[in-house]
Formats: sequence, C-alpha cells, structure tokens
Amino acid sequence: MSSETITIKTPDGSFSGYLSKPESGTGSKPGIVVIQEIFGVNQVMRDLTDWYASQGYVALCPDLFWRIEPGIDITDKTEEEWKQAFDLFGKFDVEKGTADIAATIDTLRPMTSGKVGAVGYCLGGQLAYLTACHTSSDASVGYYGVNIQNRLDDAKGIKKPLMLHMAGKDEFVPPEAQEQIVNGLRDNPHVTIHRYPEMDHAFARPGGAHYDKKTADEANDRTIKFFQRHLA
Repeated sequence: MSSETITIKTPDGSFSGYLSKPESGTGSKPGIVVIQEIFGVNQVMRDLTDWYASQGYVALCPDLFWRIEPGIDITDKTEEEWKQAFDLFGKFDVEKGTADIAATIDTLRPMTSGKVGAVGYCLGGQLAYLTACHTSSDASVGYYGVNIQNRLDDAKGIKKPLMLHMAGKDEFVPPEAQEQIVNGLRDNPHVTIHRYPEMDHAFARPGGAHYDKKTADEANDRTIKFFQRHLA
C-alpha cells in the first residue's frame, strides 16, 4: 500500500487530496472517494483512506475546506478544536463541496477499473447523500449524515445505490429528523438505511467519545459488502 498527495482541479481552482493505493496498484481496482468530517483531512480520515486501500480500493480523500482554508487538520480532542470545526462547518458551502466531490470522482476514475463510489462521515455523511443525488458516483455510503432531512427534495436525483448508517441517539440528528429521512426515502428502491438504535453520533470514529467498536465493525462490514456488490 502506498500514499501520496495529489492535486484535484476545478473551474474555481485546485485543491489537494490524500490518495492511498492498494498493494496491487491502480488501474484494475475500483475507487472510493472518502469524504471528511468537520475536522478536515486529519489522521482519522487518512487512516480510513488507508483502510479502504487495504480492502482493495484506490481511495482518495479530498480537502473540501480548501475554499475556506487549505490543509485543515485538527482533532476532536479539545474544546478549541471543536469550536474551530463548527466554525468551518458554518462557513462551508455544501453546493460547492458537492461540486468538488464531483471533480474528485472525475480525477479518481482514470486511476481505477472505471467504477468509483463514495463514503462520508458526519458532514461527509450529508455530502455522501448529495453525492448520490448529484454526481456520477456508482455507489455511495453515508455515516450519521447531518441535515439530510432538509435536502429530501434532492432525492429524486438518486439513480445509483445509496446506503445510510443512522445513529438512533445522534445528538445532531434528533428522532423527528431521522423519521423524516426514513419516510422521505422509503419509496426509493436505490436506498438502504441501517439504524443503530443505541448509538450516538460518530460511533464509527476510532478514538472518538462515542466510538463503539462492535457497531463500527458491523457498519463497516455492511459498507464493504455494499461496495463489493456495486463496484465490482
């Protein structure tokens, strides 16, 4: 497995992405865009990108905060960093972020078998949903995505498989919002939703306050099987 920083170009400018490749290299393997949380492309996201590469995918994590400040790399360990993360979240333009993911998919696809999916966490969970609605992603997965209930009109654009992992006790997605999401997507045959009733937000973030290894392993296993099925 090897990793490097690459450049992704858009009409608005260029930004960086952390690319991790499986041992057998690129060209014959499918790709996955790994979509960041509100802490930037930090060690957690790089480790996740490496993990997807270890599963046989060409994985690319784009720096989606580049329009605000390139190279954000903070943790969830201090109050100051949380304040910075929420400030970045407040300034983030979701539409431009979705366009940047589309550019990332276009950059990644020539390095792969031709199939490219996306997976995102927290902010990235919402963006994974919008990626399914508005980009050429072949299969998308969102973990505890925020604000999806406010974007259900976008669901008419979902034409490829989408899987959502929802935390039943998510402090950022209250029960009524979760029911809106489930009811709003119920009739779309491309959408699969897994619910984890006792979990809080970020249950799959290693080292996080709500990390639950057993449930994270279950969700990650479902994600990998989903990608094996749809990106083969």
